[in-house]
Amino acid sequence: MKIAFFDTKPYDRRWFDRFAPEYGYDVRYSESKLSLETVVFAKDCDAVCVFVNDLITKDVIDELCEIGIRVILLRCAGFNNVDLEAAYKKLPVLRVPAYSPYAVAEYALALLISVNRKTHRAYTRTRDYNFSINGLEGKELHGKTAGIVGTGKIGQVAINIFRALGMKVIAYDPYPLANADFSYVSFSELLENSDVISLHCPLTEETSYIIGEEAISRMKEGVIIINTSRGGLVDTTALIDGLVKRKIGGVGLDVYEEEENYFFEDRSNDILEDENLVRLMSFPNALITSHQAFFTAEAMEAIAKTTLENLKSFEKKLPLVNEIVFSEKKLP
Repeated sequence: MKIAFFDTKPYDRRWFDRFAPEYGYDVRYSESKLSLETVVFAKDCDAVCVFVNDLITKDVIDELCEIGIRVILLRCAGFNNVDLEAAYKKLPVLRVPAYSPYAVAEYALALLISVNRKTHRAYTRTRDYNFSINGLEGKELHGKTAGIVGTGKIGQVAINIFRALGMKVIAYDPYPLANADFSYVSFSELLENSDVISLHCPLTEETSYIIGEEAISRMKEGVIIINTSRGGLVDTTALIDGLVKRKIGGVGLDVYEEEENYFFEDRSNDILEDENLVRLMSFPNALITSHQAFFTAEAMEAIAKTTLENLKSFEKKLPLVNEIVFSEKKLP
């Protein structure tokens, strides 16, 4: 089988070139994102492999069917960029549900510690031979309360990590785990009692802008917000307002709601037209990184292997355990 691979980066090729021959698959790489203009690249292929910023709309799906594509492979866990209703009964959509919860949870901790202790600012200072520590005061996390939104695999690992710091952990999830050894609270209680809020939930209609103006107004003064999940969970305009008013003490974002035109790309010679992104990066207490929380060797290997195993299951007509199935009543 032949795979048309979109939005290719050097690290993608390294890992898929390593494992694809073992499965007997040919991979055709494109640096372009999948769109109506680029879908022709997939002609004569059996599958397309896409990432978080490829937009799989109804029109794209219709074109994929027209040129003979048989399956969509997501090399990621999230699927909010795919029109599942349009794909229903036309193309199966297979994802990588859990490549490495440790990678993402550990990165959430890295963002938290850096924002709190201002290590990113200290690094910049000392590179310029400025060894002053004025303005770099942080707070001890021990004894503080961490609010975890979403208690899937990543959220559970994050809970264990924050507990190891001596933090009290509370959690919110509309689908709580049975026999959890941590405390579930309402979303309002989490907002009101957390010194740190870390987001580990998927982006759905229900969670879109879960952190908005009203939610921020209920938070403690000086709260730190960490988001390693999906940018659309946070209303950027409300976030900026919370930073300006000093309601928010710090923010660490590895995702951004309008990231598709910027993240994973080198824009160092460009003038950024996204005023909100430029404004966010101007705050000394905001740390923005480019969707790299997943990016470990272990995770990349798991992504490549699971993606190829998904295609093998499709090819051999085995159960598609990682298929995302559209339901007229509810999305999974």
